[in-house]
Amino acid sequence: MKPSTLLRFILPCFAFAVIPTANAATATATFQVLITILKSCSVTAGASSNINLGSVNASATNTSGNSTISVNCSKTTPYFIGLAPSTANGGGTSGAGAMSSVANAATNTDKVPYQLNQTSATGPVWGNTATTTTVGNGVAGTGTGVAQTYTVYATAASANFTPDSYADTVTVNVNY
Repeated sequence: MKPSTLLRFILPCFAFAVIPTANAATATATFQVLITILKSCSVTAGASSNINLGSVNASATNTSGNSTISVNCSKTTPYFIGLAPSTANGGGTSGAGAMSSVANAATNTDKVPYQLNQTSATGPVWGNTATTTTVGNGVAGTGTGVAQTYTVYATAASANFTPDSYADTVTVNVNY
């Protein structure tokens, strides 16, 4: 090969070797994904939670029944459940209430007393002195993120009242 031909090949190669290459670099930054989960609770009661003491003779005593309520609180959230019979019928914080006539309230002023209880019909009273920090006469629980079921018992000590259908409304309070 002639020296001039050789230079023609070698010279361009040196030219590419001398041209600086671009320095590759990476710039980085970070960010966070954030969430604040608040404690929460919900309670399920309603017609399916009604406690029906049935149809009884006026001579019946200590008529009892039960039903369930469900509480769903966020994981690890402590809560306290209180039951409040209607104050319109004389209910208070002790879980004691009274049922009034469903259809004849104008002519039948009788009120059938009852007591709400936990664990059994004769168990501890279930009232409404629970707060966000103390159980009082309520029931305590800790949230799991799924519904937890609680049985409520009601007992009417006597049925010696005017024959009629009686009812009262109980409010479920979940304090957390």
